[in-house]
Amino acid sequence: MTAKPQSRRHVLKTAAAISAAASFGEVWTTAATAATEAVQKAAQTGIDQVLRQAAEIKDVAGVVAMAATEDGVLYQGAFGKRDLVKGSEMTLDSVFWLASMTKAITATAAMQLVEQGKLQLEQPMGALLPELAAPQVLEGFDDNGEPKLRFAKRPITLRHLLTHTAGFTYDIWDSNTGRYAKYAKLPGVITCKNAALTTPLAFDPGDGWEYGINIDFVGKAVEAVSGQSLDIYMRDHIFAPLGMTDTAFIIGPDQRTRLVSVHARKPDGSLEPVEFGVPQDPEFFMGGGGLYGTARDYLAFLQMLLHGGRFNGAQVLRPETVALMSKNHIGSQNVPGLWKTTAPDASLDVDLAGAFGQDLKWGLSFLINTHQGPAGRAPGSLTWAGLANTFFWLDPARRVAGVILTQSLPFVDPRAMKVYGQFESGVYKALNAS
Repeated sequence: MTAKPQSRRHVLKTAAAISAAASFGEVWTTAATAATEAVQKAAQTGIDQVLRQAAEIKDVAGVVAMAATEDGVLYQGAFGKRDLVKGSEMTLDSVFWLASMTKAITATAAMQLVEQGKLQLEQPMGALLPELAAPQVLEGFDDNGEPKLRFAKRPITLRHLLTHTAGFTYDIWDSNTGRYAKYAKLPGVITCKNAALTTPLAFDPGDGWEYGINIDFVGKAVEAVSGQSLDIYMRDHIFAPLGMTDTAFIIGPDQRTRLVSVHARKPDGSLEPVEFGVPQDPEFFMGGGGLYGTARDYLAFLQMLLHGGRFNGAQVLRPETVALMSKNHIGSQNVPGLWKTTAPDASLDVDLAGAFGQDLKWGLSFLINTHQGPAGRAPGSLTWAGLANTFFWLDPARRVAGVILTQSLPFVDPRAMKVYGQFESGVYKALNAS
């Protein structure tokens, strides 16, 4: 499948941003050192070839990929162009829109405050955030096209928000939400306007699972109890301690010179840059998808989780908190295996079951695969992605984490997914050969 060229209005309206495990077992808190030379060499040789070829044949405009074991960086590579029209070369320090890869970082901020007793997982959020005090459930539309609403049967808790069981959705995969947004003349969430967060619930809190704007409210909760804006809180408590100097909601002049353009897949299969950017003067900092950053920075975040909350000399989370975040928090419910798109320019149908198998679970806030992955990923691994085809995974059993960043639409474009699979396979092939 291919996508039609994007209009800026369509992207701004429909773009919505897209890891968890049974247990980390033994927690590692030592500082990372260089991965063994033999494993590094095996990874570099095999992965360089497939990523270079992907860029040359324009499966992706450009790509940056990095992986690390508990011993340190295993692989890093950058190929292709930041912008196919301008011709600027991709580099390891290129800056990408991370989209929903923001969610895991926002969840980390919230869990820091849970550790401090300032937030509680079962805490009703309505007392903290007035906009959640009286949530309503959308039961459909009447014959005149008017929405049928009723008050929710129970309050929304922090756990509901972190696990996407509160009832909030994204219009990109929920037609009723899209219809309501059109009826109420609501802006898209990517505009970072508070009105975008006024959509009703699809079901009563705790009664289902659907991906949505939940983590944006988590970001607001962090602000409410910390007394800091989300960007400043993350800078002070996550980014600075971990050395993530290029990750932010508001990017500076230096980062802008390294910014990767979002590309769209045209009907003939080629890619072209489109005008896109997260607002730099937002009404709210989009904790669900507003961050920009580099592969190096995100890998440092993953290494922190891999090392039980400690990295770069900083204890960002307690080991027991990382273990808690990595467990199934939706019980017998499963994350739906297939999401049907309502906006094929922004996302194709998302086949999670095809990628990760059945019985998919959710932690705080990551997808958990319960079966062995085709590339070698162990059951209980953590993963998620961003709308512009950015991906990460963390495998506690194999002690490895990886991040691969491209910048194209639609989400789950088959060519981008192929490159992701080749990268992951190359990482496990190198591990198995060591």
